[in-house]
Amino acid sequence: MHFATKALRVGQDPDPKYKAVVPPIYQSSTFAWDDLDNIPKIDYSRCQNPNREMLEQVIAALENGEFCTLFSSGMAAVAACFALLKQGDHLLVANDIYGGTFRLAEKYLPKQGISYSSFDAQDPASIEKVLQPNTKMLIFEGPTNPTMRVPDIQKVTKAAKEAGLTVVFDNTFASPALQNPLDLGVDIVLHSTTKYISGHSDVVGGATITNDERLAFEIYEWNKAFGCNPSPFDNWLSLRGARTLSVRMERHCKNAQIIAEALEANPKVTKVHYPGLTSHPDHETAKKQMSDFGGMVSIEFGSVEEARWVAEHVKVFLLAESLGGVESLIAYPPLMSHATMTEEQRLERGIPPTMLRLSIGIEDVRDLLEDIQQAILSFPTKVSVNA
Repeated sequence: MHFATKALRVGQDPDPKYKAVVPPIYQSSTFAWDDLDNIPKIDYSRCQNPNREMLEQVIAALENGEFCTLFSSGMAAVAACFALLKQGDHLLVANDIYGGTFRLAEKYLPKQGISYSSFDAQDPASIEKVLQPNTKMLIFEGPTNPTMRVPDIQKVTKAAKEAGLTVVFDNTFASPALQNPLDLGVDIVLHSTTKYISGHSDVVGGATITNDERLAFEIYEWNKAFGCNPSPFDNWLSLRGARTLSVRMERHCKNAQIIAEALEANPKVTKVHYPGLTSHPDHETAKKQMSDFGGMVSIEFGSVEEARWVAEHVKVFLLAESLGGVESLIAYPPLMSHATMTEEQRLERGIPPTMLRLSIGIEDVRDLLEDIQQAILSFPTKVSVNA
């Protein structure tokens, strides 16, 4: 069964009573037992729910994985992965990881007696330089947020495995439609299902996927104990989104490629970050491990004032956090996705205050191009950059 068919058919047979084509919402916190000798598969919605079970089966299938656990947010999924560590362990975090993941590693893991070091995911040899005897796990992502770098997943994973590490990969930006890290040796793939999988900016959720039964069990038990489960309606919304993921990603990628190429040709844009451009440093890596280049584009301008002006003067794009929805969003990383980092930390990671991140939606690309270009052209050039 191929990708688009999996999204529509895995775990979604018509219900036996009414033959509903669209799965119903099982908005129940508890489920009746027949007797005390046979514990039902689903008895309480904090532990499992029919809507959650369906979505877990679909996402596992889309990632070519066997086990999926759903969470109430992407950060809960990250926290569940970190919960595999114990006091005294050491974690390796890619230096260009998402800001929320960085915050967990820097602020909260030390309180649990877990230390971390950064490594360069573009240089697998950097892993050995920061390894410690107690290093147990490595986490990285790609394309990265918001710099759009694409690490070679196989090379990073190989280096980590040689050191005996559990490898976690955040596949949110690519989605399972474009990239399947489990096939490249990763142990655990995680998603903020809020983004492309759900795709409509109306639900928050997360997921982990693995082929390792032991890891899957530990993650599931952590979720059950801490109660980070998504609601039945959240699962239903995300399943509705996943069913159209394939066709949506085609449009996201097509629009993003056109916009990236147009902005690269715009003299007022100083830099465009998009792996679909031949000028991108990781273009060949992206071609090798992704089926397309994604719907995320980051751009830089000559001044902070110009970047802020563009963000505030678009009309079709919406100035908002998050990404991966059908509508186009424009974000300012220093105040949004990476606000918890200091300016020095952001600059070290290639995130200048002149950068904007674009989540390219599925609107008519002509309207998107006209909108971003009018915002760029409307910047009052006589305004002092020191104003």
